[in-house]
Amino acid sequence: MNPAPALDEPPDITAWPPREGVSAAHGPALLDWAADTSADRARVCLLRGARGSGKSHLLTWFLLGPTGHARTTAHATVPAAGLFADAFAWELGRQLGYGPLSPDRLLERLTGDPRPLLLLVPDLHLAGRGPADLPLAQPAALVRDLLVPLLRLPQTRAVVEVGDTDLLDAWPGTESIDAGDTPHAGYAPPAGARSAEDLTALVPRGADGRPHWDLAPESAREHALDQALLSPGTSRTVRALLTDPGFLVHGSAVSVAACLADERIPTPPGLREVWRTAAPQLSDPGHGTTGRAALLHTAALGVSPALARYLLPLAEQHPFTAVWARPDAAVTALAPTPGGPGPLLAADALGALTLLDPATGADTAAVGSPRGVRPDGIAVRRDGAMLLLSDTGALQPVTPQPEGTAAVVLGHIASHHGTLTLRHPELRPTALGQCPLSGTTALGDEQGGVHLWALDTYHPNPRSRALHQAPVTAVTCLAPPDDGHTLVMSAALDGTVRLWAASADPLPEPVERRPAFVTALAAAHTADGPVLAVAWTDARVHLWHLRTGRVHVVPLLVRCRALALSAGLRLTVAGPDGAYALGLDAARLWDPA
Repeated sequence: MNPAPALDEPPDITAWPPREGVSAAHGPALLDWAADTSADRARVCLLRGARGSGKSHLLTWFLLGPTGHARTTAHATVPAAGLFADAFAWELGRQLGYGPLSPDRLLERLTGDPRPLLLLVPDLHLAGRGPADLPLAQPAALVRDLLVPLLRLPQTRAVVEVGDTDLLDAWPGTESIDAGDTPHAGYAPPAGARSAEDLTALVPRGADGRPHWDLAPESAREHALDQALLSPGTSRTVRALLTDPGFLVHGSAVSVAACLADERIPTPPGLREVWRTAAPQLSDPGHGTTGRAALLHTAALGVSPALARYLLPLAEQHPFTAVWARPDAAVTALAPTPGGPGPLLAADALGALTLLDPATGADTAAVGSPRGVRPDGIAVRRDGAMLLLSDTGALQPVTPQPEGTAAVVLGHIASHHGTLTLRHPELRPTALGQCPLSGTTALGDEQGGVHLWALDTYHPNPRSRALHQAPVTAVTCLAPPDDGHTLVMSAALDGTVRLWAASADPLPEPVERRPAFVTALAAAHTADGPVLAVAWTDARVHLWHLRTGRVHVVPLLVRCRALALSAGLRLTVAGPDGAYALGLDAARLWDPA
């Protein structure tokens, strides 16, 4: 294997593929710019030229080069044609491993991430979507709302295709590669856009006259709404598309999002809120028909009952189907009550504790909680006494009586870690979880240690292990009903998930390592064996079948701070944006096909 080139070594242009359709001058010029990261070199390279002049060939050639040279390796490529700021941010967030984020949240993440970013933006001059009289439809809005803030970050460098426009001309310190005004040999101009009437005419219809969008050509699904918005006198067509669940499932999520950004356009009740929740995930082309229906159904369940009812038969063909949704329920911590199926104990951002019906999500009772404590973690005893982990890292016992076993046991655990934190601040507790069916809790600390305590009986010290090299972000455990050996699962800021059978040594390697970190864990014994749910910061939950190692990915519609998983495979997801529960189909989850 050849060694990777040194950082200061120029890239070898002979390692790139033949420059078919690429000017002999433009290829080396682009490589020279990309390889030179010195402070006096422009951080933005503009690709200019008329349509068909070879700009796209040049970008494709650059992307097909070797990945061994760090400075010429693009970290993200986002074709801007037909995108507005939100949709561009969703895709860029996905490619960078953050998940689909709003522009503000994406900029926040990148501001805190000092790693170099080389961004390729084809077709910026074709950006924009939605009604032509709104800024959203113009490329300049994407430049102003997102691209300029991205370029202000000192670690960002970008190659941007601007065609023959003046986009980014005002940006200080750019270099340009001009492909000229002459189309390359063999260039065929794209066909003109078809009208909304022509596109909808391509959609097959059933005997009842209803359109079958699942059988429609891609051009109709992608552009029917765009053309309806651009054509005068087509408001009926726009209304028909926005009220057709089949189109909402199969049509362009970006097109619908741009349309709904125009408050002048009347929509079915709740559709705007549904789309705000679902569109970031729906914009991912990797979701199939049943997956899109399941996501839409989840977003609609608490907001648009009529749409949810229509989508349910199709959503039920997917491995997950929403059982309930509470967009109003902002939750910071979640815990099952021990001893079997029962209510979930939820904490909100103000520290209020509530019991939730796991089947409906409804509040069933308020639970007394100490004033001023905002829980990030909860562990519950069989008698209802609780141990709370506050957002400051302090442990707070909550017991029905000031004396008795619960007060002694929970008070000792809180005192043990409180004293330890005073002496060694790096051992401050950072995560708290429990075994769903036993009186055991697991606690993680800032140094990467995990500690196992019995909640029902007094022990002077926990069983402890140093499992991670970074602060623990989530922890849970399982006590198998057959052998009693507790299995601890933990995750940390280094992007690792580890398993530890408390009666043995930890596994030498993490069971999972990703360029993201875990925000919540939950585990349960199911009819098919133990299952672990892992919520990641890139808006995904990984469901692990621990006996076989099979993993199924579930996309998230809300930021996840807490998970609960039942023996019957009901997964409850909760965070600051709301809570919802999914019924999981075991046969579809673990089918190796």
